[in-house]
Amino acid sequence: MIKTCDVAIIGGGPAGLAAALSARKAGAENVLILERDSFPGGILQQCIHNGFGLHYFGQELTGPEYAQRFIDEAENTDGIEILLDTMVIEVHGDKSIIAVSNKYGLVNVQAKAVVLAMGCRERTRGALSTPGTRPAGVYTAGCAQRLVNMEGLMPGKKIVILGSGDIGLIMARRMTWEGAKVQMVCEIMPFSSGLNRNIVQCLKDNDIPLYFNTTIVEIHGKERVTGVTVAEVDPKTRLPKMETARFVECDTLLLSVGLIPENELTTAAGIEMDRVTSGAKVDAARQTSVPGIFACGNVLHVHDLVDNVSQEAQIAGENAAKYALGTLPVADTVKVIPEGGVRYVVPQQLVKGEGNVALYFRVGSAYKPARLTVKCGDAELKTTKKQIMTPGEMEKVVIDLGKVTGDVTVKVEEA
Repeated sequence: MIKTCDVAIIGGGPAGLAAALSARKAGAENVLILERDSFPGGILQQCIHNGFGLHYFGQELTGPEYAQRFIDEAENTDGIEILLDTMVIEVHGDKSIIAVSNKYGLVNVQAKAVVLAMGCRERTRGALSTPGTRPAGVYTAGCAQRLVNMEGLMPGKKIVILGSGDIGLIMARRMTWEGAKVQMVCEIMPFSSGLNRNIVQCLKDNDIPLYFNTTIVEIHGKERVTGVTVAEVDPKTRLPKMETARFVECDTLLLSVGLIPENELTTAAGIEMDRVTSGAKVDAARQTSVPGIFACGNVLHVHDLVDNVSQEAQIAGENAAKYALGTLPVADTVKVIPEGGVRYVVPQQLVKGEGNVALYFRVGSAYKPARLTVKCGDAELKTTKKQIMTPGEMEKVVIDLGKVTGDVTVKVEEA
């Protein structure tokens, strides 16, 4: 099957749906969403807890409720088509796409602009190289979430969780509410990678212990997990202190040890990548180094809130439509450079001009209190103080593009 469109969007999750609606509103006549799953909505369909939509809709929703609002609007908007059960296998610089579909077989798409919105995946045990056997009972937290919330299956009864990412924190609460005993949450770093509200609502409110500077050094069990050995780590080297090792009985280990943007298509297309975010480098329009290809959401950088995903996707969708219509300005760009405690900044490039632009960034460790400084050369564009900045919270600063004459630096240090 051969299809043509103004804007093709790869991924039908919260980013892809928001980008499609934004592209259509910006004037793109034909918008095509390619989704590999059997239904749109992405990971939100298994996130049955509330806490979504407070910033975007001004009310608290569950994941499926949040997704359904975008699904309903997309399905009721003329000019937006969603192809389900369709896996994209190639994206080319000329904006052509090759996909395979259960229904249509090989699908060739020729678009005027492309938006990458493939989301992210969890880091698995294989990426950790944890010693021990390979018994049943080791899951990623997201896999366990799908089993419990969508399949009605309990992974186990006595749980240890490695990593304090948001999904792991939420699953600690979920497993407890389903009658399991969560023995502990171990975090190798001295701080959590999850939102503070999840630490309070999921762990503290349910009396689940959280151990910082602690990791798992061995998994026990032949056919099924029987326990794990945990140990403290040296705060400088992050290596286990084996004299602190102790055995913890459990039948299930959940891993919440980070998310990786799904960027195999991005790298194969020859797009310039950011080694810290593992996503594409983009400008403020969310355009990548390949003209006409845009990126947004967790495939660009891992977000803390889905509300931010939707807002970023709107930027990408609108500008993809402008590119398809030939109205997106072409101009020289300047770099945005992270300094001090800043791990990364998105976008990585800016176009000099008028108006304001929001820069999103994360710090590499906890700062209490913190001073943020944004400069262009020696000129200070913005400075502010905050009581605390942590790696689990994505930060935002808005600057005036009219004051940008060269490369911009974003720096965080102890106040």
